[in-house]
Amino acid sequence: MDRALRPEPLLHRDPRALGAMRRGLAASQPGLGRPRRRHLLLRAHGLSGPLCAVSLRRGVRRGGVRPDLLLTQRNSALKKFYRAPIDWIEEYTTGMADRILVNSQYTASVFKETFKTLSHRNPDVLYPSLNIGSFDLAIPEKIDDLVPKGKQFLFLSINRYERKKNLPLALRSLVQLRNRLPSQEWDKVHLFMAGGYDDRIPENVEHYKELKKMVQESDLERHVTFLRSFSDRQKISLLHGCLCVLYTPSNEHFGIVPLEAMYMQCPVIAVNNGGPLESIVHKVTGFLCEPDPVHFSEAMEKFIHKPSLKATMGLAGKARVAEKFSADAFADQLYQYVTKLV
Repeated sequence: MDRALRPEPLLHRDPRALGAMRRGLAASQPGLGRPRRRHLLLRAHGLSGPLCAVSLRRGVRRGGVRPDLLLTQRNSALKKFYRAPIDWIEEYTTGMADRILVNSQYTASVFKETFKTLSHRNPDVLYPSLNIGSFDLAIPEKIDDLVPKGKQFLFLSINRYERKKNLPLALRSLVQLRNRLPSQEWDKVHLFMAGGYDDRIPENVEHYKELKKMVQESDLERHVTFLRSFSDRQKISLLHGCLCVLYTPSNEHFGIVPLEAMYMQCPVIAVNNGGPLESIVHKVTGFLCEPDPVHFSEAMEKFIHKPSLKATMGLAGKARVAEKFSADAFADQLYQYVTKLV
């Protein structure tokens, strides 16, 4: 992975965020002695690894990707019996936190549905931030070697090769787009299906084969290129060169891909549920559509027949990310939550 684009835990690697928060605490509480024990629980899939917990005091509770309740299957009576005390402990210890943070309003609703005894708690939203510095440093490369000859209208899908990401929606939308365009325009359309792939993971291998078969059966071989585990520099270059990103998952807790695309001035067509409802502004930074090929293809056609859309939506998208999802915005919001605990 290119060092310039390596994912970084924000508070551990960006001194502005944690430094600003510490300075603010010191300034607002100059006579503060040893703080009493508090718990700050962050439960959000956008706040992973070391970023899950901010150690401003000794007692800190951590949250993972999402409640473990939702990650474990309970297909047998024995498994339900075995999981019962673990699930109770997770819910009880989560309730011990003085403040619970989630990465979107959608995640907050899932939290309330999952932890029934904590339905009276109202988690606060702390949106994940994008390491925009790494994108500012990246220089897009030419993608001539990736683009087949004669292709002008380029679309991009970025997601792991997992069934829950609903990648077939992008291919079905391409089929619908073919029905909407004259042949001379259709011949210039191309879709890049890019995403994380590990041949040690059976689902990745199986789903890739399923998608390849779908392309063949739909006669899309000349219009689709699969990129498995593509490099960060390829991602930057494709975001720079494509008309828009097709973001197909439903009920995504947040989704970092739309932020990356918008900051690179690449509009996003996404499903109108979950996290994208909070990151994308419909008809301003992209389009929020019903999760069906007809609506997605209608939005795709707009970028072909009105090329200026990419520029106008792209500028609006970059401004939105810089304002709402930057390191400074993250630090300011986290600072407000932490000072309320003092």
